[in-house]
Amino acid sequence: MSRADLDRDPRAVAAMFDDVARRYDLTNTVLSLGLDRHWREATRRALAPVEGERILDLAAGTGVSTAEFARSGATCVAADFSLGMLSAGRSRRLPMVAADALRLPFPDGTFDGVAMLFGLRNLADTRAGLREMARVVRPGGRLVICEFSTPPRQPLRALYRNLALRAVPPVARTVASSPEAYVYLAESILAWPEQRRLAGMIAESGWSRVAWRDLTGGIVALHRAVKPH
Repeated sequence: MSRADLDRDPRAVAAMFDDVARRYDLTNTVLSLGLDRHWREATRRALAPVEGERILDLAAGTGVSTAEFARSGATCVAADFSLGMLSAGRSRRLPMVAADALRLPFPDGTFDGVAMLFGLRNLADTRAGLREMARVVRPGGRLVICEFSTPPRQPLRALYRNLALRAVPPVARTVASSPEAYVYLAESILAWPEQRRLAGMIAESGWSRVAWRDLTGGIVALHRAVKPH
């Protein structure tokens, strides 16, 4: 399956994630050298959920990040358009909803916060997805986006782009249930906008007080924002 095919048909992206669901969490841990746990924890701290709040974990996959957020005592909902991913996470016994991020099945202002880890770049329309997240969050509610990004300094940028990303598909072949999907994932990372440009897209989509900080030298960036009152 080519990246062009995936870009034309979001259903193909969902099917791709269905294919990789069985060993998705293990593959992520191997490919990230265990840093995925650090990135989830950083996202939880940035979102700062508390008991009594309602939190949406969008593109939640198997719910591993949702479980991280739920440790706070907040009511956390895992939403994803891949039924295979949700099925693989059933043992976590979390509220799970099959949902298209561009047409979320929730009323306006349902949640106190929304997080999306490594899913925004897979949306067919990034700005539409960000606007839809703003719709389902109450005024004053928070947004946290954790996504692969662009290391701002050389030589890490060159090393990351020319070596690490090109190594993803071969490594994935040893652990992933559908390794060809990781060709698309690596290409989507290379094509993703850098931190400042993404911050602008978030601000243009109904969010205020947009800020970001780099994790792991900018390999990942954590963007935060608030819905205006």
